[in-house]
Amino acid sequence: MGVSVDRNKHNHGGRKTSWDSRMSVSTMSTNGTRQYRRSASSILSSDSDIRFTRRKLSRQYKCGCCILASFLMLLLAGAAAIYVGYTFYFTQPAEEQVFRASFNVMEGDVFQTPMADLQTEEFRVKARDYKERLNLLFRRSNYRLGFAGTDILALDGTEGKDLVVHFDIHIDPTYTTASAKDLQTLISNEVALEQESLYFRNLTIDPHSVEVIENHVIKTTTARPSTYQIVSEAVTQTPIRRKCSPLQLDYCKKMNYNLTTYPNIMGHNDLKDLKKDVISFRELVDGECYRLAYDFICNVLQPRCARGPESDEMLLPCRSYCRDFMTGCGGRLTSKIKEALDCNKFPEFHGDGSCIPKPGCVQEMQTRALSPRICDGVVDCQDLSDEKSCAYCPSNYIHCGIGRACIKSSKRCDGKRDCPDGSDERACLTLAPSIQQMTKVKVVTPHLPRYHPEGYVVFNEKGEMGKLCTENLNSSIPANKTAEILHMVASSLCKTLSYESVTSVQVEKDAEDDVAYVSMDDPTASEISFVRSECPTKQVLKVSCANLECGVQVTHEAGANPVLAKMSAHGDWPWHMALFKDDVHICDGTLVSPNWVVTTTSCFQGQPKAEWLVRAGSVRLSSSSPWQQERRIVGMVKSPVEGSTIAMVKLEEPLMMTDFVRPVCLPQQLQASDALHCNTLGWARNRDQLQRVEIKVTVMEKCENISISSVNSLCTETAYGQEDCSEEEFAGSPMHCQVNDGTRWSLIGVTNWRIACAKNGMERPRLYDKIVPNIDWIQETIKADTI
Repeated sequence: MGVSVDRNKHNHGGRKTSWDSRMSVSTMSTNGTRQYRRSASSILSSDSDIRFTRRKLSRQYKCGCCILASFLMLLLAGAAAIYVGYTFYFTQPAEEQVFRASFNVMEGDVFQTPMADLQTEEFRVKARDYKERLNLLFRRSNYRLGFAGTDILALDGTEGKDLVVHFDIHIDPTYTTASAKDLQTLISNEVALEQESLYFRNLTIDPHSVEVIENHVIKTTTARPSTYQIVSEAVTQTPIRRKCSPLQLDYCKKMNYNLTTYPNIMGHNDLKDLKKDVISFRELVDGECYRLAYDFICNVLQPRCARGPESDEMLLPCRSYCRDFMTGCGGRLTSKIKEALDCNKFPEFHGDGSCIPKPGCVQEMQTRALSPRICDGVVDCQDLSDEKSCAYCPSNYIHCGIGRACIKSSKRCDGKRDCPDGSDERACLTLAPSIQQMTKVKVVTPHLPRYHPEGYVVFNEKGEMGKLCTENLNSSIPANKTAEILHMVASSLCKTLSYESVTSVQVEKDAEDDVAYVSMDDPTASEISFVRSECPTKQVLKVSCANLECGVQVTHEAGANPVLAKMSAHGDWPWHMALFKDDVHICDGTLVSPNWVVTTTSCFQGQPKAEWLVRAGSVRLSSSSPWQQERRIVGMVKSPVEGSTIAMVKLEEPLMMTDFVRPVCLPQQLQASDALHCNTLGWARNRDQLQRVEIKVTVMEKCENISISSVNSLCTETAYGQEDCSEEEFAGSPMHCQVNDGTRWSLIGVTNWRIACAKNGMERPRLYDKIVPNIDWIQETIKADTI
């Protein structure tokens, strides 16, 4: 092999001189007769850089590339056209048409009561027969291409007489179009043939009874604000004079009551109105979307009725019962029915007769492996059935509410303490709008179902109620002393009810009949006693109180340094709130007024739009106590203080103040030395029960090494090492302390992340956002909301 190099030097005047170096490689055969030459494959520049070049394409290669590029462009354009056409011009596949239909069988078949139950063999056999008849009719009609089947929804009628068949017709509009009128004509013409009919032979069906309505135009009657009355403090509708009537809907004859009332919450004014919608609700029961759907639906369509002295009353399912139903079946309801069944319109439980609680609470606890909670002294059912069915509580007793103790009704306010927390001797003198308001709901515990800041002075002695008569004051004390005595009585009463001040004291004529009365035995004595008396003039005392005391645990003994258990009981922390997003526990908060809850902004960061709820009066997340309340969150305000993560959330309606739901105090100024006892609250991981963790303020350096702090931060650590620590503190949990006199609890800080408890020295430091710098903003927000 030989290598030859040819250099051709070119000189172009003043231009840059360069030369081409052409390298050729020749391969010679051994005999020197053959030689192969390759064309130039590289160019060597003057600066010794090597540049590779490719041989120019021939014309035929250029043509092929152009064709390939054009083909790819056409494919791209076609794909874009398909996408645009599908997105903007092509219609979505038409939804299946569903027609609701019914007809009346006059001869050849009769209605029997078992047919009304979709679970019976009688219904299944009869429904299968009519379904086959209808399917044959439509499969051999002009609609056979689009016919997708029929469903027998219900069978009803009069026992031993006419049978009414309710069914759905499904049509696929992709293959054929149909109207309700055309389908009705098809069925009517066929049933009119009677014995000549191929599909309804041996049956006589009234052609005029055939009715077909397209599903999307079925009329759903919605509740009108002026036509129904909710037994709830949250809803103030114009009351109507109700009257109980016998339960008429055969479908609900299995319920354990026989009196109902119209209009119901759906706006049905009579049985005829009701039957227009009953099939839609039957579908929910048949679809098994909720275990207690039948019970709930009948309590809505045919609500229970309670006799009253002037007007009868409608009893609805409790709000928590409604929420459970909507969780299972809400996705299957039309928008109009959802609006009528807004659970916030339903009452909350505050005693037997206030609303209908979810039945079977104890059985449900057993199926959920919660049997150890039954008879443990902590109420887990709204109707207290988990504690009233115990050996320590006879059926005719009332539960004390806290602990494993029950008493006779006559033991309430008898001057002797019988309940562990003394609740049977509290509120023996209270305020109420009327005696009827206090007695229409059966007492389940000695605790007041709610506080009334104003009303008539009402006494309770051994379970019997009455009013305070002022008639004897005119004869027993000078006229100029009457106002002073009445104000003294009112002030003492307000203080007993944990209100700080009196705003008004009036003497009015009692408008109620059949009321018992007491009068003051010696109005000038240091301790006033009350005795039974007559009240011919019916002059009674009416009082208005203001400023409910904050930070007070009324279910505990009065005095400083109470003994607090690690596992929280009802009434221990009445200001603690649990925040739920779409029924999932996300954060916690602290009640500072009936309308406002303090929490942290981190709860809502990155959260999509959803329904947020606040739950009050709960110490076990998986239970429902008689004191539990829920409110929707309708707004959130962030703290304007620099570096603060505190937020306030506004509730849709105020919470009712009780022994188990009360606000915490807000401190004005706080030094670390002022805090006598400090705690935070978390939820047990394996028992979902609220638990207390005692904490203490520590140096900021312990938190700065791990967490990002600010001038508003407060560093804490657990007071004692805990070997069995199992609780988890949610974002928004409070740091509350007893300050000054040690009788009230104040909110000192709010955490903005979830903290898992661990042994002392190993846990993540608890860093809280101070409340004190936010006090003015919190108070201004609350005040602006009340103006």
